[in-house]
Amino acid sequence: MEQKLRMIHQQILEAKKNGQKLLAILLDPDKIVWENLDHLLLKINQSPATHIFVGGSIVQSTILEDLIAQLKQKTNLPVVIFPGDPSQISPQADAILFLSLLSGRNPDYLIEYQVQAAPILKRINLEIISTGYILVESGNETAVARVSKTEPLNRENLDLALATAQAGEMLGNKLIYLEAGSGAKKAVPLEMISLIAQNIEIPIIVGGGIVDLHGIQNAYNAGADLVVIGTAFENNSHFFEL
Repeated sequence: MEQKLRMIHQQILEAKKNGQKLLAILLDPDKIVWENLDHLLLKINQSPATHIFVGGSIVQSTILEDLIAQLKQKTNLPVVIFPGDPSQISPQADAILFLSLLSGRNPDYLIEYQVQAAPILKRINLEIISTGYILVESGNETAVARVSKTEPLNRENLDLALATAQAGEMLGNKLIYLEAGSGAKKAVPLEMISLIAQNIEIPIIVGGGIVDLHGIQNAYNAGADLVVIGTAFENNSHFFEL
C-alpha cells in the first residue's frame, strides 16, 4: 500500500500559526442526490473550501466508499472522515477525526466506539486526528443528540463549555470541535468560541447552524480556525456565489 503523507493535522496547525482560516464542506452520503453529484463537485471545486468532511449520524458503508472514491477522483481537496460510528471508516480517505463526544456521558461515544474502531484503524493507512467533540444546544434536537442519546451543553453556560474544551486538550485531543448540529436553528455562540479560543492552544473547528457567508466570517472573527458548512451548502450549491 502506498504510504500516505500524514500532513492534514500539521497543515491545520500551520494555518492556525499563520492566521489562515480554513473551510470544510461536510457531505452526508445519505443525503447525496447522486444524479446531481457532478454539479455538486463542480461547485465545491469553485468554492473557497480547503477540506471536504464526509460522514453522518447514520451512513451505509458502501455509500461512503462510493462517495469518497468520487471525491478523490474529481476534486483535489483532502477528504476527512467525520464518523458517526465505527462503520464509517475508509482507507480511501486522507484522514479521520477520531472523535470523543466530550459534552455527553454516553460511554459508547466517549470510548466504546473508539475501542471498536481502533483495531480497524491499525490495519489501514489513514491519518488519525484525535478530536474532542462538543455538542452545543442549538434551539432544536439535532441528529447528533438524537442518535448519541446525549444532551448538548447549555449555550449560556460558557464556563462549562470552556472547562470541557480544556479537559479535551489536557486529555491529548489535537482539535476541539464545537458543534451546534446538522440543521441547527442557532449556531455556536460567538462568545463561547471567543472564550475557548483565548484559553486553549489547539485549533478549534466550528460547525452547525451557519447559514451564510456572514456567519462564517463571524465564527472566524471569534476565533474559529476551521468552519464547517453542511446543511446550508446541501440546500444551496450556490452558497458561495455572491
